[in-house]
Amino acid sequence: MEAYSDFARVYDIFMDNVEYEKWADYLISSLREYGIEDGIVLELGCGTGVMTELLAESGYDMIGVDNSEEMLGEAMEKRAESGHEILYLEQDMREFELYGTVRAIVSACDCLNYITEEEDLLTVFRLVNNYLDPDGIFIFDVNTPYKYREMLGSTTIAENREEGSFIWENDFDEETGINVYDLTLFIPREDGLYEKDEELHYQKAYEPEKIRELLEKAGLIPLAVYDAYTKDAPKPDSGRLTFVAREHGKGLLTEEN
Repeated sequence: MEAYSDFARVYDIFMDNVEYEKWADYLISSLREYGIEDGIVLELGCGTGVMTELLAESGYDMIGVDNSEEMLGEAMEKRAESGHEILYLEQDMREFELYGTVRAIVSACDCLNYITEEEDLLTVFRLVNNYLDPDGIFIFDVNTPYKYREMLGSTTIAENREEGSFIWENDFDEETGINVYDLTLFIPREDGLYEKDEELHYQKAYEPEKIRELLEKAGLIPLAVYDAYTKDAPKPDSGRLTFVAREHGKGLLTEEN
């Protein structure tokens, strides 16, 4: 879980291919579909706050939770520029705490794949159920086993830009379902030399049926699963899925569930 430290400085630059605005439009449309047009919304794994800012711009009172101090630092710089009253909390999503409940919780960019133990993912889902308003909505995306196995596998991704360079090596273990990202960064310094930094990221591939099972065990009601950020049914080669679930009472949050 301890990642995105040095990478935080250049994260937005190297992730500029992510369709944040399209995804935000989808999330906003989905929230409104379930009658959530305003109020407090929590983003789990908010990172540098790109999505948080877009949701705040649409009128939601945003809370962002992330366990990376460096990523939150970037998010707070955006907040200072935009003037949005976003509350950022440096917390592990497996242990997050709020002062009260929220109307909805969202999580984008495969943040939940960083939860590599089923029991921990169940804990996250239980916390989500606990902090949602009655009948509150939970929308999140995950990378699929197909993506890790067929699209990433043992590939190496590299980019060289004026702002820096990176080498991103993937290694997927079919037996454990764990994908290891070995990230090497080369970031230019003021003296013209390059600083080399290395990070390891771990993600877990979960079958959709397992996610549904854990949602139900946590007391949430799974409502829908789509090919990511569409209303289309999942395909055998879907690389990312979007799930929608509903809060279903706090009394179900027991150790026996």
